[in-house]
Amino acid sequence: MKALLLDYASYHIWANEQFYKLLRELDQDTLYASVSSSFPSLFGTILHMWDAEAIWWQRIQGKSPILVPSKGFQDQPVKGMEALLMQGHLWKEWIESKSDEQLSASFSYTNLKGQPFESPISHLLLHLYNHGTYHRGQLVTMLHQLGHKKIPASDFIVWSRSVGK
Repeated sequence: MKALLLDYASYHIWANEQFYKLLRELDQDTLYASVSSSFPSLFGTILHMWDAEAIWWQRIQGKSPILVPSKGFQDQPVKGMEALLMQGHLWKEWIESKSDEQLSASFSYTNLKGQPFESPISHLLLHLYNHGTYHRGQLVTMLHQLGHKKIPASDFIVWSRSVGK
């Protein structure tokens, strides 16, 4: 299980880096442009992705109360993307430090509505990486709506081929 989760962690970082390379080249108007999707803009989607990863990170660390990093975020959009990338590296390092047994163990947490849950850590991680893939797909659609044609491939198989897996 650990090897698979590390592959997903590596893929997740790589895929986010593909979008970072593109998004850092876009102007502020494009990053904030209103687009029909789950979140109102490319930047709003990035902030949501960062929030989700940071919230799960805090939960797995046993922190309370949970802080939502985008609340009050006033920096440049590229800094939000860099924070998302840094969070991905924290997750990968954390997985590297755990055994298969630890990654299969369950942990208890409370969602943002105050409801208690218990989940296997491996399920949390799979959810986290699936969540990132879902929102990267939205970024692709949003970029197309904004007229961009040169969008990076970010499929797992593309990453897998690039690292010789």
